[in-house]
Parts: sequence; C-alpha cells; structure tokens
Amino acid sequence: MPTGQFVSYHRVSTERQGRSGLGLDAQKKAVSDYLNGGSWELLGEFVEIESGRKKDRPQLKAALDMCRRQKATLVIAKLDRLARNVAFVSALLESKVRFVAVDMPEADVSFLQMAAVFAEWEARKISERTKAALAAAKARGTALGWSIASRRDEQQVAAKRGAASNHDRASRFAANALPVIENIQRAGISTLSGIAEALNARGINTARGGKWHPATVKNLMRTAHAG
Repeated sequence: MPTGQFVSYHRVSTERQGRSGLGLDAQKKAVSDYLNGGSWELLGEFVEIESGRKKDRPQLKAALDMCRRQKATLVIAKLDRLARNVAFVSALLESKVRFVAVDMPEADVSFLQMAAVFAEWEARKISERTKAALAAAKARGTALGWSIASRRDEQQVAAKRGAASNHDRASRFAANALPVIENIQRAGISTLSGIAEALNARGINTARGGKWHPATVKNLMRTAHAG
C-alpha cells in the first residue's frame, strides 16, 4: 500500500486526449485508485494542458519543486506518454525526485531514461526515412501531393476534414480546460478576468499557446458547454 507524501502530475493533450482515453478525469481516477488504502497524503495536484511536443512545462516544474521541498513522491497516471517525452524525462532526472507511475509502478528512472532515448531515436529515423522517400520521388519527376491534377477533389475533401478536425481539437481542449476553470471558480474566483489571471498564473496556455484574456475564457466556456 502507498505510504508517505505524494504530488500528482497530469497532462492532457490538445490533440490526442480524445483518442488515447487519457482525459483528466481518467488520470485523476487512476491516481486515486492507486492511493486508495495505506497511509498517504496528497500534497498537491498539477495539471498541464499542453501538446506533448512542447518542451516548456511550467506545471511539471511546479510539481517537481513541491516534491523537492516536501520530500514527496511524484505520482503520474500512465507512463507511456510521459516516458516518450524527453523534456519530461530530463526534468525528472535533473530534479532527482522519486516518482511512481500508476500503470507501471516497478519502472525506475533508468527505465524511463532508456524509453525516452529510444523514442527520440525512433522519431528521428521516421523523419529521415520520410524526407529521403520524398526527395527520391521528386528526383524521379513524380508529382507529389496536391500537385496531381486528379487529386483536386481530394484536396477539397481534405480541407473540409481539416476544418472539422480543428473544431474537434478546440472542443477537446475546452473539455480538458473546463475542470481547471471549475476548480478556480470553486476557490471563489468568478469573473472572467479573474479566471484568466488564475490560468496565466498557473502557467496554462490557451489552445494556440498564448495568454488568457476574459474573451478567450468566455469563448472556451461557451465551446465546452456547447459540446
């Protein structure tokens, strides 16, 4: 059974959350189920709403800072997504903070480091193979992409799908951000400007990576409730 002090860290992606099943509620439940029983204390809960490609993780930094100060253990819901992110691994290794992944509690820092190195190598090889294949096709005079006249109808269909995909990403982002906003409201902050300031103070970016303003908070809440 878990014992001691813990700090939880959750990340929800603007792009993959819906497909992966790793929504904020699912991650919180996994951590809660893991900590159920034993003698433990959850000192803090940090939520990052950010794409896995972004290296800047202010909420992760805050979570690790709390772990260091309180000599607590960082607990995460699922290892696979985080293990593939070099920024997460680097920050964790440098912090020397103890951690546990609910889905793989036996994993240690060495395992995490090897997983991240392999994932980075795999991503680089895929990129190299793709570039080489495109260069070879171009050298042979092969028409690529939408330059093929017969694919113009496909381009129109793809454009419509792209618009729908953008709408879906916005809806998923709104669904991920809404629980954070509701927590802020429960703390007594009810105005749009106050919520925007609280989100910025937590280091949470908008869907486009910018700062929050009353208008962006209002639009997100409208999108979340419409979905």
